[in-house]
Amino acid sequence: MNFFANIQNIYFLGLSYIILAVIVVVTSIYLSKYVDALDKKTKLSGAFIGGVILAAITSLPELFTSLTAICVLNQPELVQGNVYGSNIFNLTIIAICVLLAVKTFRNSKISKSHINTLIFTIIMFICCLIGIYISDKYSFSIVVSRLSIISIIIIILYIINIVLVKNDNLSAGNENDNITLTVKQIIIRFILLAILLVTVSILLTQVTDILSSRLELGKTVSGAIFLGIATSLPEFTASINLVRLKNFNTSVGNITGSNLFNFIILCFGDFLYNKGSIYSVQQKELADFTAITNINIGSIVLIIFSIISTILSIFILKFKKSMFISITLSFALISSYILSIIFSM
Repeated sequence: MNFFANIQNIYFLGLSYIILAVIVVVTSIYLSKYVDALDKKTKLSGAFIGGVILAAITSLPELFTSLTAICVLNQPELVQGNVYGSNIFNLTIIAICVLLAVKTFRNSKISKSHINTLIFTIIMFICCLIGIYISDKYSFSIVVSRLSIISIIIIILYIINIVLVKNDNLSAGNENDNITLTVKQIIIRFILLAILLVTVSILLTQVTDILSSRLELGKTVSGAIFLGIATSLPEFTASINLVRLKNFNTSVGNITGSNLFNFIILCFGDFLYNKGSIYSVQQKELADFTAITNINIGSIVLIIFSIISTILSIFILKFKKSMFISITLSFALISSYILSIIFSM
């Protein structure tokens, strides 16, 4: 049941959206602190902590907003816009972090596994492009739902990447003298904050669905703008705070890992959506060719610009010793995000 369904005042809905977003930001600040503490208290690599553990935690909003979009609102287009929009916005976080602390970035140790993760991300984006065009014969039944071959490929790629990241032994090398919490206490706080994120995420999805209707925006576009930004706030806040704590490696790992995890969210959505493959849902749901073309173009534009942004991110990490190149590519990455929103509307 949608808590906001009977609310007509668009200004109240907008205020609700902002309040929920603020809660996400505050929660994420504390999450990043606990992750930094975990990085210092354990022997796990910063790449694994940021790219797998923190990435999964900060991606909870994308996960639960997407599940709500399908199971409660029956709006699978929101899932595509949410995932693609979140991914391209997440990459702009790298650019923002670099611009805010370019000297820290230049002197920091960045795990090579982050570049590998970005390469896996490009492959997954290409899989999604293919998924827009494939027909039902490429899907097959699993239990009571349908799972596209695209989802299976994505899951396999994700597992491979986790193995590669886990083998990355680059340590942050931070001191833990100022940390009074035990690992158990950190984990408990993680769980409590995760529950809060889940609750807020569900409410965010409901507000976004109504706002998109009131503003007469397409579901994919509104998912990319409202959900894509709001559910990326954990990555944004956590990454900025980690940079402030001079833990750039975990910060980058959080972003790259979150993007990869977001594709698993598409797989969840594909499994739960029983009317066909979530990647080509528009082709099965709509009869009007113009509407089909416009919606598909929105998704394709987001994917193409996401691939461009991912490539730019790879070069930023590759040439981090050069301040000029880092700054130039960072502005190009931010521009790519802005253009993606403009051309997908």
